Amino acid sequence: MTTALRDLITNPNAAELELLARYGMLPEDARRARAFEAFAKEDLPHRRIEGWRWTDVKAALQVIETPPRITVADTLITDNALVFTFTPTGFTWPEDLPEGIRVLAKPEAQAFGGAETMPLGALAAALSGGGKRPGTLMIEVAGTDLPRLHFQFSGAGEANFARIQILVRPGAFVAVSESYLGGAGFTASLLEYSLQKGAVLSRTVYQRASTAEVLASTASVQLDEGAAYTQTTLAFGAKLARLETRVSHQQAGAKATLNAAYLCAAGHHADITTDVRHGAPACVTRQVTKGAVLDGGRGVFQGKFLVPRNVGQKTDADMQHNALLLEEGAEVFAKPELEIYADDVECAHGNTSGALDANQMFYMRQRGIAEDEARALLTEAFIAEALETAGDLEDVLREQARAWLAR
Repeated sequence: MTTALRDLITNPNAAELELLARYGMLPEDARRARAFEAFAKEDLPHRRIEGWRWTDVKAALQVIETPPRITVADTLITDNALVFTFTPTGFTWPEDLPEGIRVLAKPEAQAFGGAETMPLGALAAALSGGGKRPGTLMIEVAGTDLPRLHFQFSGAGEANFARIQILVRPGAFVAVSESYLGGAGFTASLLEYSLQKGAVLSRTVYQRASTAEVLASTASVQLDEGAAYTQTTLAFGAKLARLETRVSHQQAGAKATLNAAYLCAAGHHADITTDVRHGAPACVTRQVTKGAVLDGGRGVFQGKFLVPRNVGQKTDADMQHNALLLEEGAEVFAKPELEIYADDVECAHGNTSGALDANQMFYMRQRGIAEDEARALLTEAFIAEALETAGDLEDVLREQARAWLAR
């Protein structure tokens, strides 16, 4: 490694040295360099950065190595899904694609305009590519009666990087799902969704990993006039897992729904972070996040709505976060924010955390339900609202949550 390359990161730890080495082995490219330098400017995100104070990646990722393998079934794969796989050693995609879906694997890096605000997204953009993987996987959608696109991130190895761009043409509809099943010591993905006029996209995210893994999934969403974007997430955490979504309402009448549930056992950390910019009039955002955490687990919620003074008029936005601390020693950190400069808006947010309702527990125990079963039933009912937007995959997500609660 050259001295100039090492100088990109101040006092790098072993993991950052590995990232520098991986970057140095890739073909030189000005766009790749810009993305990596945007990441390297702050190093791996750490608790001294406001948006990362509860999710210290630098402390969690000291080295990058293959973790003990834990097999997790991908329950989101169904008969109507086109499956794309991303592993530490390669990439596969369906051979037969229906009319209305076009895929292009670009070997070179592509420019990433949000590099400075999404450091781990920038890292994914910089390190995707090389060997058997594309620098950027580009997908164009034009049509309505299309199979679901499913992206699976799994496989044993040290690190897994991927970048996917999806363009949904005017009036088109597509369902997308993503499964993060663990296996790599460090996984970083960047997904960029661009919805043109009247386009509709439904996205479902399922995340599971061991306490020896660090994961960062970054999504950037651009919404044109009348576009509708619905996102449903179920996360079980990892040693550290951050699922970050940034939405930009670019033209009038766009709508975004961002729902999530996190369930964290001992040693698991799940961070749900969202940032929504209402950059056009009469746009709508709805957000519901529910969490349940056991002793030794940590849940993090960070949500922000930005409403600029002129272009944000007629905004209608609501954000709600509610969490259950199921045992002594559970941790939940929440930071909902409204930054509003327009005066003709309807915006609200709410945030609660606490234990299960004692009266409800008493009512169920009085009817002969065992304490553990009663706790599981009440917790499942509590998080159910956040999963209702998953459409055909709602039952699959609820079954996974139910299995976790039963254990």
